[in-house]
Amino acid sequence: MPRIVVDVMPKPEILDPQGKAIVGALPRLGFTAFSGVRQGKRFELTVDGEVTEEILAQAREAAATLLSNPVIEDVVAVTVVTDAE
Repeated sequence: MPRIVVDVMPKPEILDPQGKAIVGALPRLGFTAFSGVRQGKRFELTVDGEVTEEILAQAREAAATLLSNPVIEDVVAVTVVTDAE
């Protein structure tokens, strides 16, 4: 079954305390190559049947109105994933 994946990230001007906590912990665990972390959200919407343009448009609308808070978050991607990927 195909899925529509929606990725949501905090807007650049919004503080990300979870990302800051993660970037602080990485060096203590031996991961020294990373200088920044932003934590976002990923949603997977399962579709019965083919993903049509209408279904994709509905997913984009849901992403903008329900899955994200447009005041503090940006929808950065809405993509279709098939089981073969």
